[in-house]
Order: sequence, then structure tokens, then C-alpha cells
Amino acid sequence: MYMAYGYPQVIPLEQGQYPTSQKIIYLKLINRLLLVVSPLHLELWSSSQHRVRLGSYKRDADSLKREGENLQAVWSPDTKLIAVLTSSLFLHIFKVQFTERKVQLGGKQPSGLFLAMITRVLNEQVPFAENNLAVSNIVSDNKHMLLGLSDGSLYSISWKGEFYGVFGLDSSQHNENEVATLSLSPVNFTASGEDDSSLASNNVSKKAAIAQLEFCVLMRLLLVLYSDGQLVSFTVSKKGLKAGESIKPEKNGNGDAVCTSVAGDQLILAVGTRRGVVELYDLADSGLLIRTLSLYDWGYTMEDTGSVSCIEWTPDNSAFAVGWKLRGLTVWSVSGCRLMSTIRQIGLSSASSPVVKTNQYCKYEPLMGGTSLMQWDEYGYRLYAIEEGSLERILSFSFGKCCLSRGVSGMTYVRQVIYGEDRLLVVQSEETDELKMLHLNLPVSYISHNWPVQHVAASKDGMYLAVAGLHGLILYDIRLKKWRVFGDISQEQKIQCKGLLWLGKIVVVFNYIDSSNMYELLFYPRYHLDQSSLLCRKPLLAKPMVMDVYEDYILVTYCPFDVHIFHVKLSGELTPSSTPDLQLSTVRELSIMTTKSHPAAMRFIPDQIPRDSALDNHNSSSSNLLAREPARCLILRTNGELSLLDLDDGRERELTNSVELFWVTCGQSEEKTNLIDDVSWLDYGYRGMQVWYPSSGVDSFKQEDFLQLDPDLEFDREVYPLGLLPNAGVVVGVSQRMSFSACTEFPCFEPTPQAQTILHCLLRHLLQRDKSEEALRLAKISAEKPHFSHCLEWLLFTVFDAEISRQNVNKNQVSVQKQNVSLLEKTCDLIRNFPEYLDVVVSVARKTDGRYWADLFTAAGRSTELFEDCFQRRWYRTAACYILVIAKLEGSAVSQYCALRLLQATLDESLYELAGELVRFLLRSGRDFEQSSTDSDKLSPRFLGYFLFRSSFSRSSLDKSPSVKDQSAHIASVKNILENHASYLMSGKELSKLVAFVKGTQFDLVEYLQRERYGSARLENFASGLELIGQKLQMGMLQSRLDAEFLLAHMCSVKFKEWIVVLATLLGRSEVLFDLFRHDMRLWKAYSMTLQSHPAFAEYHDLLDDLEKKLSTTANSEDK
Repeated sequence: MYMAYGYPQVIPLEQGQYPTSQKIIYLKLINRLLLVVSPLHLELWSSSQHRVRLGSYKRDADSLKREGENLQAVWSPDTKLIAVLTSSLFLHIFKVQFTERKVQLGGKQPSGLFLAMITRVLNEQVPFAENNLAVSNIVSDNKHMLLGLSDGSLYSISWKGEFYGVFGLDSSQHNENEVATLSLSPVNFTASGEDDSSLASNNVSKKAAIAQLEFCVLMRLLLVLYSDGQLVSFTVSKKGLKAGESIKPEKNGNGDAVCTSVAGDQLILAVGTRRGVVELYDLADSGLLIRTLSLYDWGYTMEDTGSVSCIEWTPDNSAFAVGWKLRGLTVWSVSGCRLMSTIRQIGLSSASSPVVKTNQYCKYEPLMGGTSLMQWDEYGYRLYAIEEGSLERILSFSFGKCCLSRGVSGMTYVRQVIYGEDRLLVVQSEETDELKMLHLNLPVSYISHNWPVQHVAASKDGMYLAVAGLHGLILYDIRLKKWRVFGDISQEQKIQCKGLLWLGKIVVVFNYIDSSNMYELLFYPRYHLDQSSLLCRKPLLAKPMVMDVYEDYILVTYCPFDVHIFHVKLSGELTPSSTPDLQLSTVRELSIMTTKSHPAAMRFIPDQIPRDSALDNHNSSSSNLLAREPARCLILRTNGELSLLDLDDGRERELTNSVELFWVTCGQSEEKTNLIDDVSWLDYGYRGMQVWYPSSGVDSFKQEDFLQLDPDLEFDREVYPLGLLPNAGVVVGVSQRMSFSACTEFPCFEPTPQAQTILHCLLRHLLQRDKSEEALRLAKISAEKPHFSHCLEWLLFTVFDAEISRQNVNKNQVSVQKQNVSLLEKTCDLIRNFPEYLDVVVSVARKTDGRYWADLFTAAGRSTELFEDCFQRRWYRTAACYILVIAKLEGSAVSQYCALRLLQATLDESLYELAGELVRFLLRSGRDFEQSSTDSDKLSPRFLGYFLFRSSFSRSSLDKSPSVKDQSAHIASVKNILENHASYLMSGKELSKLVAFVKGTQFDLVEYLQRERYGSARLENFASGLELIGQKLQMGMLQSRLDAEFLLAHMCSVKFKEWIVVLATLLGRSEVLFDLFRHDMRLWKAYSMTLQSHPAFAEYHDLLDDLEKKLSTTANSEDK
């Protein structure tokens, strides 16, 4: 797994003295050296901890005029020679030599870099220069080069400058015996993924020009891509690329391929097409199409990205980068997870499409003009990319990786760590429910000598990290936030760590001894890294392929497939004050003959012992039971096959395929709060997450696919799982985010952790196996966890959805005998133990088709009873959700009655938004009911039973229930409730609530004021009214002033003078008062006298003075 982090870095390139219209023609990285070939010059850079230009070669004007610009290039695998073909078909061979001049970078630490000298040793025109042929590209091994020509043939040249000549790619050149020995039918594995039966032979058309050559040294496989999209593979003999007789055709096909790349370890061929799609083919299975990857699902088509321009696999072949001709690059995992993309995710209508000119406010996107060349460094920590048409710079993207379940380094699933070249990215989840990514920089004193990070292992509890670079190792205590290093640097430099494991409080180092070419295991206590504290040194027979540890047992597997299991016996206490003794003894050795691919990871499978039985066993303690030697282990092979190995008899049983990683969860935690104790292991691949449970039947393990059981558990294709939090019942994954800043040219890539709950799947598993008590115990443990309500909801939803699907399948079949208790009923019985039950049931109902509600509420309980339960608990929002269900199942009359009761309750609690929704429902249901039959005989029996047996309802409430024959009474009851509440608020002068009530329920305040002018809305006394309303409204608050403005506008519309005077006074609206008083001087005098006579109204004297000036000015003007 690879995830980009930080800002892209820019490597500037030298600019030639002469203009050129060409682009950078070659980019290659070998042994920490990066070679860049432009049309005018060559540059050699270091790609180690410090990126420095070590050497360059610039061609002069005479050479460029006579021989043309650089057109194609290739670098020998030993990095000693560089071959360049010019546009005039001159072959230049350069020699790379490192001088004794060291590169000084500043600081105390030497860089270890030396300047290089690039000299030309050969300059000769190729023999086919007069044939007017074009060259596609050049591939090479240590001795020879192959050039692809535009006439469909190949040309072979040695690194000594010997021209071997042209040979055609046609199977007819071989004799019949040679062709018969191949006996391979042609397979089309380029574009369509289907076999082309029309290809009866391996003949290749000579008319098509060769567009690209791809040579995989590991597989001795040569891929020839023609300009018409045809792709042909050839096997290369051990003689190498010298002559045509050593190259034999294997497979071919027709399509729209434009580029290829081979993953030698995984035996996967990636083919880029003109359609902008990447297709993966299994070379071990006759070129079978595995899957197709594209950005179509992210809203980008070929018009946006163009065709695929280049594909580059990571060094471990677990991911690959794809560059497009017109825009951006993306990194994918083999399973199809999009790990990184430079293309911004905007939506289906992408405003930043290349055909649209972006404005100056649009943030810059890396590789906006397309990607021409890409290269990973040898560790996979950096991806170097060149923009299409660029000559000025190389972009370097930093990546962190997490090689889960692979190799010889152990990694616990409870601690999620991504490691970069000089740092760790640790997922933090202890302090808060929100997951965060912590960047943990390694000590400079260590990483400067031992760059880069090569192995990381977390202890079983996840509280300690062991990190190894080029030499030595360091430990990190997450609780104390402290590093522990070797005190003696000479001891550190003697350790070349090839793998790390944790054995309790002991860190196990898989060490390579350079002097003797041997391997050994070193056991250090975590409290002291020093030779004096070394507990044990165990020589190994050979280099292990994979290793694992469980309790006191260590598994070591050698090539081809020899399994050794050691038992660790520790005598004495593991403390600095004591002298503990550690001994290793071999307890099992297996040598297995198999033709399968090599194992990539092996993990012990502990025997799962029920805790109850372990406690009941008085003859042996639970610790002895749990520490028994595991008799089985899981094997993940390099081709993604997952199998179970019986260590007693050596039998291996295949379980599944296309797996990228897995976690063994059984027997890994002794905490009571572990939510995944009943799970054996989980795996992840292109199918999504799969969970495996133990079974006591004939089949010892039964598979259940999360993807099939719970579609919403499938991880988003942008989220890659890193591990588990067993106490929270969630899978922790990571996805890419980009943050933009106005002060930087490029965005910052930010790996963001995300959590995916699996609790509902575990509960469903237990219920399916009639383990209701265990399910209830697990649910109670999880009740305080985040998203518990969400888990219960998805549990009920998935079970109910499966029940609906089962009913649809069996609809036209013979009815089968119904189970005593269905899974849906078991699920409802489980959730009923928690207060979230009422919310969960109605939420699931709202997410499903109303046609199936009857089945849901048959198991969950009668909808009216659930409504009443919510009503009595005063969970009015949840109760409101049941109204529509009641209308569907019980009829409109019952739903209207319940809604009326709920309306009154919500008004009493001042829940005016909810009250407004109920009002709209009641008015709408009343209109719908008028259109239906008014025959009272058609009332549901449930409706009659509801009124007969609900004695707790008051008689007044029944009298206000809507009549079936007279719907005006129903509408009147709604208006009556609203008006009564408005009168209640007006009488108590609760004006802020009144405004919220009017806005929430759309109550007609104007009509009400007109009718209640001399009723509940009347102000008996101006002075007392002004004082009371001022106290209620609290005019110092902005919202109160807005409410007063709202009421003033309504009072003005009905010319309600008493209220206008009071509200305008509180608001200080002199213009409103002036318009009112200039036509009624008697009112003005009473108003002025009242404010002046009450000391409490002294704050309004300024308002009085202002009004008096305006009124006197008006009176004087009228007198004149």
C-alpha cells in the first residue's frame, strides 16, 4: 500500500543553450541514481536522502547540427554505460565514472556522494540509417540492446558497439519442431479481454510499426507493441537479446493498447489503452483479464485525461502508477483501490477539464498538462514524474507505504503505521473518537547514517514501535514519546536488519552478517539496546522468506518451502536488574514440495478456545491452554492465493484468491472488551472485506463475504484498510486528501484515516448461529462506542433487506415451512434491549419500500404502540417519524389522531419546526382523505380497537378527533390547537416564542390579530405593557430585536396602535411613532406624559426629545 504525503518537490533541470521543440526522452532510476536524457544533454542525479546533480554531459552545436538531437536512450543495468540514438540515427555510447571528489552538503555528516564524469566512448551511425526507418525505443540487458523499428523488425546491438543486424518477428522463421514445442494458443489480452479465435497462428504482421518494446529480465519476457494496438509476447533464452533465434513468440492479440508494464513478481501485465483505461492480465493464467481500472467512476472520461501514456509498477509490484496523455497521474493498488491521484475530484461536470481554461483563482494541479515519463525509486518512497512537453523540471512525490502481512517483519493490526523514508505516519485513536494521522520524524542522529527506513514492526499491544534503517534499529515508546537507540554506534553499524518481530517485551532482529554471508536472529529486550543485553543469537540455515511469531513460538520459512518452528523459553525476569536467559529449541520441521508460487506471508492460527470452557477446565489454567503450539497457519502467496496449512501432516487447503492482505484476529487479545474475539481472520482484496469464522462442522472454516452480506461494508475504492480497532469494532483505513494554499504552487497530499464499523456484521453472525446471548453481551460491551446506534440500524436494515429479497425469490415457488423464530425477529429482540430501538426501527422503515412495512412491524411491534412509547418518553421527533408508518398500516384516521396529539405536545414543548411539519401533514392528509370514501364502515378494525382499549386518552381529546363525514371539523381542530397556543403565548406576552411559532407553523398571525384585537391580543395598560414586553423581549439581544421588528410589521398591517406604540418604543423607531402621533396629538400627549412620569422609562427620554422636536417643527410649518 502506497500513500502520498506532503508537497511535491521540484528538481530543476539545466536548460540547453539552443532551442528545441522536443521533450525529455528518457528517465531511469537504478541503484539510487537518476538519469535524465533531454534532446540536448544528459544529467545524472542522486536519488538517495539528498537529491544532488552528480554529473552532466552537454552536446555542442556542431554535434547537434551534424548528428541531430537526442531521440532515444537506454541505460545499462549496471549503470556503467548509457546509449543514446540521435534523430539522424547516430549511436552515442557514454561511460559513467565516479571521481574521488565528494559532494559537500554542509553540516557534520558526510554525504557519501561522489561527483560523476560522463564521457562519450562511441559515436557511429547505425547501418539502417539509409533505410528511412524510425525507432520506437530501446531495451537492454547487461550485454545487448534491442531497437524496435518502424517496419516491424528488431535490430540488435551490443554494448561494445557491435551491430548484429535486423531480424523479423515472425514465427514462420522457426522450424515446425520449435513452434510445436511452444504449443500455446494465441490469446488477446490487450483491450477486450476476450480470446480471439480468429488468430490461428502466432504470425505477426510485418506491416505494422513497432510502437514500444518492454523487456522483463526476471521473466525473460519481451513484449512488442505495434502501432495498430497489437501486442505480442516473446520468450527470451538465457543467451539474452543477442539474436533472433533466441526470441520465440508466445502470445498475441489485437486491441487498442498504447503502453505496457510487467510486474515480474506478481506475473501481471498492465496494458494502457487509447480509451484511457488500464487492463490487468494474469500472465500465469494464459493472459486472462483480471480487472479494468479507469477514472470513469470519478467523473473523468477520455476527453479529460486522454489516452494512457505510461505505467510504472512499484518495486514490490503491489501497486502501479498510471500517467495520462492530457492530464495527471494516479496510483492504484492491484485490487483496484485508488491510492493517490493528482486530479482534483470535482464531480461529473469537471470545470477544470483540460479543454477549459482555468482562471487565476483556480488552484494549480500537478501535471495539469499530462504525464510523459515516470519512475519509482528503488524503495518506493518517491515517484518521479515529468509533465508532458516539459524540459525544465522533474516533480518528486513523497510516498509512505505499509507492507501489511508480507515478508519477515511483523505488524500488529491494532497499531496502524505508514512509514516513509525518514518518518512514520501513525494513526492516533486513543484520546478522541476522531482518528488523526501523526507524523513522527525519526531522530536525525540515526536516520542521517542509516537512511532510509526499511522495516517497521509494532508490538502486540501497539504501544512500542521497532524501526530499522540501513543499519541498526531504534525503538519508540508511544506512551512516553521517547526513542531508544544503541549507545554504541559501532554495534549499531554491525546490524543489517532484514526483518523485525516482537516476542512479548523482546524485539527479534533478523540480521544479515555481511562478512560471512550468513543470517541470524538476535533477541534484544526493549529496555536496553546493547550487546551486553543480548538475550540470544540464533544462526539460521539460509535467508528466510517469511517469519511469524505467536506467544512463545517463532515460525521461519526458507526457500523453496521449508518450515521450521522454534519454541522460546525465557528463564528469569526480563528486567534491567536481573540476568534473564533465553533458549531456542526446534519443535517442528516441515519440507513441503509444491509447484505454487512462493509465500509472501505466513501467520500462525491459534486454536480458538471458548472462554467459558477454558475457565471451567480445572486441570489446566487458561494461560496454558492459550499458549499451546499452533497446529495451523495461514499462507498468503505472491499471486494472492490464501490457503490454510496443517502443520501436523503438511496438508494445504486453498481458501480464496486475489487477496492483498489479511489479519489473524483469534487469540490475539485477552481483553474482555475485544469485539472481534469470535472472528478467526479477515482478508482484503478486490472483493472487499471478507470475514472468516470458526466452525465445528466438517468444514473447519466457513467463509462469509462481507460484500455479499452487507453491501455498505465494502470499503470505498479510495480507502485502503490498514488494521483493526478490536475494542471499537472498526476497520481503520486511509485515503488521500489534498489541501490547497495560496502561497504554494502545488497542493499538499494528506493521508486521512477513516473508520468503517463491522459490529453489525459480527452481531448478525452470532444471531444466524442462534447465539443470542453472546450477541447481547457483545452489543452491551459496544453500547458506549461511537456509532453504536448506526451499527444497530445497519444490522436491522441488512437483515430486513435480506428478508425482502428472500420473499421475492420464493414468491413464485412452493412455500416452505416457516422457521420458528426468523432472523428478523431475533434481530428485533436483540435491539429491543437498548434505548435506541425506537429510533432504529423507524429509521430502517424510512429507508425501505412502504410495501414491506407490514413485515417489519410484525417483527418489531405494532406501530401505534411504538408511537405511544415514544410519546410517553417525550421523544417527539422520533414519534413524528412513526406518523407516516401509522398512516400506511393503520389508516389515515389513526395517523391524524396521533398527529393531533403530537402537535399539541410539540407546541407545549416549543418545538415549532416539528409542529410545522405536523401541521403540513395534517392538512395534506385531510385533503387526501376528502378524496377517498367517506363510508364509516370502511374504518380499520385496528382503528376501532385503538379507541376501545386506549383508556388513558382523555375524553376531550376524543371529541377533538376528526370526523370522517365532516372534514371541516378536522381542519378546524388543527386551527383550534394553533389558535389556542397563539392565545396562550399572546396572553403571557411570550413574543419570541410567538414569532418562532408563526414562522415554524406558518400560522396566519394577521387574521388572528384582527379577530383577537379586543381579546387575548389586547393591551390593558400602556405602561405595564411596555415594562412587561421589554422584560420578555430582552432588547439587548439581536434576535430579540429581529423578533420585535417581525411583530411590528404585522401590527402595522392590522393598524394595531397599542402594539405599534409599544414595539416602536422598544425598537427606538422614531419615524414610526412620528407618523402615528402627528395625526393623533391626544395620543402623543398621553404617551409623553406616561414616559415622563415613570422613572423606569428614563431610557426613552432621548426618544421623547427627538419626537417632540419633529412634532413641533411639523406644527410650526403647518401654522405658517
